[in-house]
Amino acid sequence: MTTLQVITLGCSKNTVDTEHLLYQVRNSYEIVPEGEVRPVDVLLVNTCGFIGDAKEQSIQYILEAAARKKAGEVGKLMVFGCLSQRYPEELPGLIPEVDGWFGARELDPLVKALGCTPDPQSAHRRIRTDGRHPYAFLKISEGCNRRCSYCAIPFIRGPHRSVPMEVLVKEAEELAAQGVKELVIIAQDTTYYGLDLYGKRCLAELLRRLSTVESIEWMRIHYSYPADFPEDVLEEMAVNPKVCRYMDIPLQHVSDAVLDKMHRGVDGAWTRELIRRMRERVPGVVLRTTLIVGHPGESAKDFAELVDFVKEARFQRMGAFTYSEEEGTFDAENFPDKTRASVKKQRLDKLMEVQRGISLAYNESRVGTEVRVLVDDFTDGVLVCRSEFESPEVDGEILVKYSAQAFDGIEPNSLVGEFLRVRITGADEYDLTAEVI
Repeated sequence: MTTLQVITLGCSKNTVDTEHLLYQVRNSYEIVPEGEVRPVDVLLVNTCGFIGDAKEQSIQYILEAAARKKAGEVGKLMVFGCLSQRYPEELPGLIPEVDGWFGARELDPLVKALGCTPDPQSAHRRIRTDGRHPYAFLKISEGCNRRCSYCAIPFIRGPHRSVPMEVLVKEAEELAAQGVKELVIIAQDTTYYGLDLYGKRCLAELLRRLSTVESIEWMRIHYSYPADFPEDVLEEMAVNPKVCRYMDIPLQHVSDAVLDKMHRGVDGAWTRELIRRMRERVPGVVLRTTLIVGHPGESAKDFAELVDFVKEARFQRMGAFTYSEEEGTFDAENFPDKTRASVKKQRLDKLMEVQRGISLAYNESRVGTEVRVLVDDFTDGVLVCRSEFESPEVDGEILVKYSAQAFDGIEPNSLVGEFLRVRITGADEYDLTAEVI
């Protein structure tokens, strides 16, 4: 059969797109795993076009693929995803070696270009690109109706479109049949789910529906939006044992002045109150957030308030980024980026230094506790695990040294995808070590 390989760049939402695409063309191609280096008849590059670094990485991969095509290692080269959605007119002239450009909203045209017929009845089916791990990302909607001043996603991915619940339940059942134990719920804004289809926010109801899939034991929520946060989600998290006590909620900032310029729809007081309610209504919940430093107009006072907020909120998980001006956004057209790169870096370094101390203190507080973990992998004599308080690919891990005696001779690879009870024995800023009980 004709060989086909897909290189997927960017976020987990792109991974889901790739997996849906692969199912649509499965009968016409021999699918070559992404990490396998060999000549292929067709090479697809699924790109990211969100911020500067991601765009540069995508361009670099495309150029490397074009060089492989010139060398005879690739027959046909096609590019799809966010980068080509964002620059449909500019890219073809810059890299003529590419045989076809398709946007993030053009999967059906890409399927047709590959000589296949799109099957809407199989919209819930995927070919997993990394079936080793017992978790999978479940994308519950596409696009975004928010208009954050710095963000290009709405004009790349289009308006918000929820996936019907019955389709998502079928997809979860398919994933469970393949050994998936954990669903990571993702979208541009998960808390907006359902408004377009059902006239109300339905994330909590979706969680209840997904809970009926017997083999799925954990579900965790990513990419929540603070404005108009649906409180029933907290109720579901507090009572549903399948919903991890974990919330990823990118807050971006806390200064009223900066939040207003960002068009976030909340102020600092709302943000602080939301964090308080989350911890009150879901005891023990772990909160993950992301923050932006150096947004146009961010003063030294605004940044100092952000640092104080991080010290006060003590997020167990936090990431931060320097502001990146993106053409076409409200910021780029109205607030030119005048903050020096050195100032942005200093602020980022200071904020992350504060967070490292908080993260270390939190991890050290867990030493001696017992926790249920899911085994993700076995490598170099160590079982790589996570509890409900660690999300895959973005948080730290719980490492359990394997010995035949401790596990009654059970072959270690057979433990991948199983749940264990462990005791935490050590901690650093990121990872934990543990022993099986």
